[in-house]
Amino acid sequence: MNKVILVGRLAQDPEVRYTQNGNAVASFSVAVDSGFGENKRTDFVPIVAWRKLAEVCGNNLTKGRRVLVEGSLNIRSYEAQDGQKRRVTEVVAQNVEFLDSKQSAPGGAPGAVNAPGSTEGTGNGFDMNSFGTEVFPEEEIPF
Repeated sequence: MNKVILVGRLAQDPEVRYTQNGNAVASFSVAVDSGFGENKRTDFVPIVAWRKLAEVCGNNLTKGRRVLVEGSLNIRSYEAQDGQKRRVTEVVAQNVEFLDSKQSAPGGAPGAVNAPGSTEGTGNGFDMNSFGTEVFPEEEIPF
């Protein structure tokens, strides 16, 4: 089983791009705290969201917003322009819950926007499972 659940704050605004086939892909990092006292540290976890979930994240998330991300761990490798082989570890999001409103987020604009699939009382969220998840071939990844 490959399942990751993270709660943290966005480290930067999502960057939304489109593949040659027109599929949206959003990239962002989530700052996740772990440990206590002197052992406390913050990890910055790269997140990738696809299609409608990518568009919802790009339109509604901003730096500093608290989110819960459910997804799977993905490790891929590629050859960089300088000829070096690189490995990338990222979480491919299947569900993103907005844990605060835009108004309460640091630097956020007033008025929360509810994403499709959200339910009252459980936060604003978007469940990719309602659209089905699909693994995209590496040649479609625009980065």
